[in-house]
Amino acid sequence: MPVQTPTYLKNLLSGFHALSDPLRLQVVELLRSQELSLCQLGEQLDVSPSTLSFHLKQLQEANLLVSHQEGHWIYYRLNLAQFVVLKQYVAQYRHYNPTSAW
Repeated sequence: MPVQTPTYLKNLLSGFHALSDPLRLQVVELLRSQELSLCQLGEQLDVSPSTLSFHLKQLQEANLLVSHQEGHWIYYRLNLAQFVVLKQYVAQYRHYNPTSAW
């Protein structure tokens, strides 16, 4: 288990907060199997580029997405390493059974 420093906890909070929005969850689902550009995401989600850019920025700030530029296009993909961090944090709690205290 990682040392739970303030930075580590802030990163967890940022990640879970970013995933708490329905549109951002839709973005994550679309990026599960492939990287997509802003335009491709916008077409599939039927949202404006400015709305989508805001949500992509939130996911990037939470370190859940990475991007790269090819010509005029920016492509986004999941940062799976950060999803592993979130998964490991949640997995710690599967060993707890609140009914065993009774």
